[in-house]
Amino acid sequence: MKRLLKWIFRLFLLAVVLVVILLLSLNSILRLYLEHQIHARTGMEAEIGKFSLSLTQPTITIQNFKLYNPPDFGGTPFLDIREIHAEYDPTALARRRLHLMLLRFNLSELDIVKNEAGKTNLFSIAGSASIKRSGARCKAEFTRQTGFEFTGIDVLNVSIGTFKFIDLKDQRRNRTQNVGLENCKLQNVHSPTDLAGLALLVALRAGDFFGSLFGIPKPGLPGN
Repeated sequence: MKRLLKWIFRLFLLAVVLVVILLLSLNSILRLYLEHQIHARTGMEAEIGKFSLSLTQPTITIQNFKLYNPPDFGGTPFLDIREIHAEYDPTALARRRLHLMLLRFNLSELDIVKNEAGKTNLFSIAGSASIKRSGARCKAEFTRQTGFEFTGIDVLNVSIGTFKFIDLKDQRRNRTQNVGLENCKLQNVHSPTDLAGLALLVALRAGDFFGSLFGIPKPGLPGN
């Protein structure tokens, strides 16, 4: 009987140790899982410097997230995101609804790449991801892919650093634009149309960066 109790205690102790190891390594496991899922869904390599899922508060933080272009764009960097921090409503999540009280998004760098075939990564990636959807269709697609209904963001805090253009065929066309947008806050974001003001602000700070790349005439010039 004593021997049996000793074995039960040892098994219990082993289970506790395994749980502790799992809890301590949970963020590392989730980080690797996310990197794998991003590659599986997009075909693009991803690196996550740090992933933190709090066990005591409803928060998720991703730091130093880098996404790389597909091989036909040279495998060059695409996105360098310094931080994504989300605070969510656990009650809504239990009802399979995603309601964010706060989403902080800090984009350090966006690299637009034109490959030797003359294709631009923004158009290729947007086309494959079906980004050109209406707000309602975007939300429906989100629900289809995740099983959760997106119900909105109370406060969206956006920072944007630098845009770069890289021409793999003609390096002389490369250029850099500092946007320098810091902590721009939007409230009650429910659909893409609620981001119109942010898009306008980014366009103003970017100057003619996108227009010169894609042949868009400046406002007030002939052809508008």
